[in-house]
Amino acid sequence: MLKKPDGKHAHSYVPELADKFVKGEVDRREFLRTATLLGVSASAAYAFAGRATGQSLIPEAAAETPKKGGILRFAMEVQEITDPATYDWTQKSNVSRWMVEYLTRTKPDNVTVPYLAESWEASDDLKTWTFKLRKGVKWSNGDDFNADDVVYNFKRWLDPKIGSSNLSLFSGLTETVETTNDAGETVKQQRMREGAVEKVDSHTVRLHLSTPNLSIPENLYNYPTGIVHRKFDEMGGDLSKNPIGTGPYELAAFSVGEEAKLVRRTDPHGYWGDEPYLDGIHYIDTGSDRSAMMAAIASDQVDGIFEVDVTQLDVVERMPGVTIHSVNTARTGICRMQVDKKPFDDPRVREAVTVSLDHQKLLELGYRGRGVTAENHHVGPMHPEYAEIPWRKQDHEKAKQLLKEAGYPDGIDIQIDVGQTQGPWELATVQAMKEQLAPSGINLKINTMPAAQYWEIWTTTPFGLTSWTHRPLGVMVLNLAYRSGQAWNESNYANPEFDKALDEANGILDPNERRKKMEEVEAILQGDHVISQPFWRSQYVATRDYVKGFATHPTQYHQFQNVWLDK
Repeated sequence: MLKKPDGKHAHSYVPELADKFVKGEVDRREFLRTATLLGVSASAAYAFAGRATGQSLIPEAAAETPKKGGILRFAMEVQEITDPATYDWTQKSNVSRWMVEYLTRTKPDNVTVPYLAESWEASDDLKTWTFKLRKGVKWSNGDDFNADDVVYNFKRWLDPKIGSSNLSLFSGLTETVETTNDAGETVKQQRMREGAVEKVDSHTVRLHLSTPNLSIPENLYNYPTGIVHRKFDEMGGDLSKNPIGTGPYELAAFSVGEEAKLVRRTDPHGYWGDEPYLDGIHYIDTGSDRSAMMAAIASDQVDGIFEVDVTQLDVVERMPGVTIHSVNTARTGICRMQVDKKPFDDPRVREAVTVSLDHQKLLELGYRGRGVTAENHHVGPMHPEYAEIPWRKQDHEKAKQLLKEAGYPDGIDIQIDVGQTQGPWELATVQAMKEQLAPSGINLKINTMPAAQYWEIWTTTPFGLTSWTHRPLGVMVLNLAYRSGQAWNESNYANPEFDKALDEANGILDPNERRKKMEEVEAILQGDHVISQPFWRSQYVATRDYVKGFATHPTQYHQFQNVWLDK
């Protein structure tokens, strides 16, 4: 059942994984996720899990017959969509994902399935990944989608001049070289290794990694990995001005800060996949103030809103004809300290900050208890490789002693920058932190600023609260945010011991063994007191009751393929 048509297993570890699942040594979530990452089809993995447990895991058919037609109106910030490789907001990808598609797709249950890649295989050591691409896919300009497109995208992602965060996700395809910057200084830089990405034939691409990595298929659905046309740069390098794609919709209107209209493709080449039910999607920008979103859905100006702020849940719950969709996520606020800037270059100061805080109270005061407490290592119970390392109890006396040893016997003044980029909960959280830090002799000044201004300084401010989105694996965000020298490493953390342990965790197949290694990874990050991470946030989305087939995605990715309107 878990074999390919040629009778072979997708990967040599699959039989052992299946045996561990049957014996109860691996849970259903980890079995499904690992099996599909190793190339087992989702249908085969679900069917096997159903037979093993005696419960059908294949979704039942919809009770209602979907209707085709209609325009879905959704309130969401409409941001620039120039270059998918450089996206830093999920909202950007939600507009463009209907035009430029991905090689894989991670569903709301965190199981990754084929998309533009129809299948893949991994070598036993997880260093070689072979992707078979779909045939018969046409770009909206009539060109055939093929391996040249995929190779081109990898070259762009791993070109330091592009500035894509994908450099961190696919570091196994890169090498570090010395180069000279504009100031004439010698600096180290990552770039793609020669031969790292191979075109096997017109519809087969092979990746040659220097280190093993199980999460490659999941990385390919990270929001900056949308596949653009192989002549994207030649055609101007701006998707909003030249929106050529393989997706089911085309861009009919676009204005930053106002709207984005997508309608069914009208080119003669047609869409390769199953046609969505909706005739189109209309994103309406109501601004970053979530109250405006609430007003829009209450007055029936929109059919759904991107996010319900936790402070307004009570209001939305009382709205007639509105459904709230909730999901536990790995979305979080990270209060990170730059380890190379005073006073945070002294680990005793960082530890004094972290031990002064009560995470449970911060969750209650900052997010109304709608989430779970975190442990200062950016891996949580929603991640399959999570190892529990409880955070210490609040200890003001310990904090005072640490500050005295660091040369601050009379306390210390510090400032945190807050942009409220994801809602007023950010300010509420740091205000609660200020009160908890005071008994330790830490005077916290809160510098609030517009969201756009915060994103201009988020990688340079010595102390700031940054909202990070959900990712299905803990190692994904660790590779992005804490690996030495990466573009999104906002704390400037650089610990070779951490990097080495993370590399090892990336390549361990056995879920239980990987969890043991992750305990080491988490302990290193937690012990270096790089971040204060009070809690993980639950996510809330609202739609009108006539919106059918909607499922909220933990990463806020819009997957409206099965959405239809009953009105």
